[in-house]
Amino acid sequence: MSGIRGTSVRAALLTVPLAVAGVLGTAVAPAGATPHPDKSLTCRGEGVDPRAQVRSRIETVIHAPLSTMWKLQTDVERWPSWQAPVQTIERLDHGPFRQGSAFRWTTPIPPNPATPATSLDITSTVKQLKRGSCIRWTGPAIGEGLRIDGVHVWNLTKVKGGVLVRTEETHTGDQVEADVPTATKILHEGLKGWLGDLKATAEARAGHPSH
Repeated sequence: MSGIRGTSVRAALLTVPLAVAGVLGTAVAPAGATPHPDKSLTCRGEGVDPRAQVRSRIETVIHAPLSTMWKLQTDVERWPSWQAPVQTIERLDHGPFRQGSAFRWTTPIPPNPATPATSLDITSTVKQLKRGSCIRWTGPAIGEGLRIDGVHVWNLTKVKGGVLVRTEETHTGDQVEADVPTATKILHEGLKGWLGDLKATAEARAGHPSH
């Protein structure tokens, strides 16, 4: 489950939702451009929900070591230090981040035609993981008048000058399926915000200025 961070929320947090691709200088597909990619991202052979109507997939190259990105993504208890929309987070297990690890976190979402503004309580469980390569987690997000079941896949691949980070997520649930375009836009903006925060933080730690 991603941080489901819409336009109004990220604007209030001094972030840039729809324009983030231009700011970062990355190739990000516009919302709805490829609602059902021919081949979804996978981790150890498992991908997103193939039946989901609400889905988004984006990617970017981050100029930082793979180890930096992996640490940022898997040290979940520190997410609030570099992702402002993550309000609270609690690791539900101990030890190395691994298959079966679980964490509970909260993030706000803006109002939309189907639901009021609310805060989502998300419980994510890691279903597949390959160290330094991919993560797939699933779990429900519960808010006022809203339930979303999400599947989120991350792929990291070393490329010249950095790491290609690709992410794809699907949402299912009566409320999001009642307005698929709006739900897709909110999800897409949330993924762009997450990837933008990851890029800025990883490149700053690597001493490489983001563009």
